[in-house]
Amino acid sequence: MPPEPAAVATASQTIGPYWHLIEDKSWADLTRFGAQGERVTLLGRVLDGDGAPFPEVCVELWQASPPASERFPGFGRAATDKHGEYRFVTLKPGPLPGRGNTHQAPHFALTVLGRGLMHHLVTRAYFLGEALNETDPVLMSIEDVERRGTLIARPEGAATWRLDIRLQGSLRGPDIETVFLDV
Repeated sequence: MPPEPAAVATASQTIGPYWHLIEDKSWADLTRFGAQGERVTLLGRVLDGDGAPFPEVCVELWQASPPASERFPGFGRAATDKHGEYRFVTLKPGPLPGRGNTHQAPHFALTVLGRGLMHHLVTRAYFLGEALNETDPVLMSIEDVERRGTLIARPEGAATWRLDIRLQGSLRGPDIETVFLDV
């Protein structure tokens, strides 16, 4: 009987064969099927370690509130342009139940996939001024207040929020790296 082959690690693909899904810009509009509710726009830039725009990156947005339905998928994908910018149109999320008697503050889950990233990166976008931010279990697990701020989207016009994502950087100061979550 021949010996069993040794286990060999396989390469990780950052997005696999699904790149074409972000070429269709409608995927970035979660309201495209007629979803009803408070519409918001989330936009931002993905930046590399030098602060330069990171083009051709896929940003995925997931949200559990409002719940997914025929009119609202709760999931979208957007490609960054040559300036590293992404943009989603969606419905504003509400609070979610957390562990025990806690509540999670309204937020979007974001996943970043792109050339040069061996594994996807996961972060969140919370809303500046949201009262539940002060007790959100994920935000409160980040002890450094300045680093916690990298997950806070800021208003930029009517119903528009901005969250820039810096893939690498320092732990403090103007070139601070976005907090990424272990999932």
